[in-house]
Amino acid sequence: MDLYATSRRLVSSGSPLEPEIGFSRAVRHGPYVSVAGTAPIAPDGTTSSPGDVYAQTVRCLDIAEAALREAGARLGDVVRTRVMLTDATTWREAARAHGERFAGVRPACTFVEVSRFIDPGWLVEIEIDAVVTDTTAPDMIGW
Repeated sequence: MDLYATSRRLVSSGSPLEPEIGFSRAVRHGPYVSVAGTAPIAPDGTTSSPGDVYAQTVRCLDIAEAALREAGARLGDVVRTRVMLTDATTWREAARAHGERFAGVRPACTFVEVSRFIDPGWLVEIEIDAVVTDTTAPDMIGW
């Protein structure tokens, strides 16, 4: 049996870019889950909440959390987040959304400024890494 093939799970968000670029929204390999850079894409494929860093961050986190759950992880399993912004002066807006989701988890977190994203309407993207250590433990939200 190929251990690599049986311990690796790909999670798709359904984006048409996934097969074109050759990426997955998230990958779980053993206990490790990595969520790719997640942009504020609305269900209809447009940019969610144009001009609103806080709302775009919430949307990114919603998408990333859904990918984590599909991979068998919880927010309480998150060990690192990366918040990329096109304007670092708006970090507090993104931080507010991040804090609402992760106040009880407190993963290692980095905020960085980037020059732009694929879509110029995206103001933020988020990456998440998690380690699933106990699948029977309750989620840590609200600690």
